[in-house]
Amino acid sequence: MLKNIDWENTINSRRSIRSFEMRPVEEEKMHMLQSFIGGMKMPFRHNVTIRMFKANPNKKLYTAFSSPPDNVAFITTTDNCSIATAGFIGEILILYATSLGLSTCWYGHYLLTELERVMPHLGAYTELENAKWGYGKGEVEGERAICITPLGYWKQEGVRLIDRMQTSFFSHKRKQISELMENDIKEENLPPEILYALDLARKAPSAANRQHWRFTVSSDFKTISIAMPVGYKHIKWEHPNVDIGICASHFWLGLKIKNIDCKVSLREEQGRVVWIFEI
Repeated sequence: MLKNIDWENTINSRRSIRSFEMRPVEEEKMHMLQSFIGGMKMPFRHNVTIRMFKANPNKKLYTAFSSPPDNVAFITTTDNCSIATAGFIGEILILYATSLGLSTCWYGHYLLTELERVMPHLGAYTELENAKWGYGKGEVEGERAICITPLGYWKQEGVRLIDRMQTSFFSHKRKQISELMENDIKEENLPPEILYALDLARKAPSAANRQHWRFTVSSDFKTISIAMPVGYKHIKWEHPNVDIGICASHFWLGLKIKNIDCKVSLREEQGRVVWIFEI
């Protein structure tokens, strides 16, 4: 699944896009995506489902921009650990799509009624008092679409000034590894393979570019954990554990690139999800 893909270059080149051409993805690429999804093997147990769906070319679903024909949803239960795994698994697929020349955008505040119309998924929970934007917050019964993403081609004409500014600078500025370390381990003392993986991890996308992940490395460099600070609250995003999962996926890919095997686990601790990598 992971072979023959330049993950480092893909991570460095991937951008969030909010202006799309209204044309479908080629059938060959759609088959490649489906095949990739079918072959995805994660280093942990999960119940995330990836669903592709069609949407109408209007602003109902994403509200801020018109949807291209092809889209993807990441569906799972709504406990914090499952939400975090949706981020991890979703980012692997999004990066693969990027390697195929496709544009994407992580999106959690979709219009739920429109998503249910174009991709029925609520089942018995349709009649409940559901949230308007996204699935809502907190743990609810059943499975929900934690996030969705458009899947298509960037339309550069007509992009708003704020989008141009964000594309050129703001959303790509990243904190240094030294700013993200939680213990006394110094960046210059890290083994090169771990430093490489952490460098990819710090480049992960996050809501409003908050970069709220923090890294803890054991003194023997055998255990690395990734989590947000205890008590962290995002300014507008209800599910920051999605972003932590995205960051964790980048770190895992970095280790894989360096041919380092590791055990991956996650647990909820003090109201946040902690990813643990044991080398």
